[in-house]
Amino acid sequence: MKIVAIVGSNRKQSINKKLVAFMKERYRDKVDIEILPIGNLPMYNQDDELTPSEVVTEIKKRVAESDGVLIATPEYNHSIPAFLKNALDWFSRVDKVMIKKPVMVVGATPGVMGTIRAQLHLRQILHALGALTLPGNEVLINAALEKIDTEGNMTHEPTLAFLDTVMDNFMDWVEKTKYL
Repeated sequence: MKIVAIVGSNRKQSINKKLVAFMKERYRDKVDIEILPIGNLPMYNQDDELTPSEVVTEIKKRVAESDGVLIATPEYNHSIPAFLKNALDWFSRVDKVMIKKPVMVVGATPGVMGTIRAQLHLRQILHALGALTLPGNEVLINAALEKIDTEGNMTHEPTLAFLDTVMDNFMDWVEKTKYL
């Protein structure tokens, strides 16, 4: 199974980057996770959507060819970062690569809310794009600096067990939605 991952932060020490890198390694025997480099995407501009740059075309192709998408988002001002929204705007135009694409949403934060507001907003956006967001499996990792060590390893056993369960549920979701 081929999953592409999108990290909604361009910060070098992003907790969400660490989380996705950890997931890529932990689940490597079950699923191939490729982290997409959305940092090079130009800002979406409708004037350019019919003749997008090569980087836009390549990333959209990878999303289209994947079996599913993993999105990790931080929370900025009760929403998703512009960095992530820009990628989703590109994905939603012309060939619309997110339609019927299974999506798993995760988020980690040093705070107490676990990116809940950003994830709610992201799910609303994904619904508008026609994506098939994994229902009922919210991965809202709060106090992440206490649960993910400096090397990026998840050290909090209850969170790790939950993440394992949700990842299995996502792989089942990808299979169930394959023929929609």
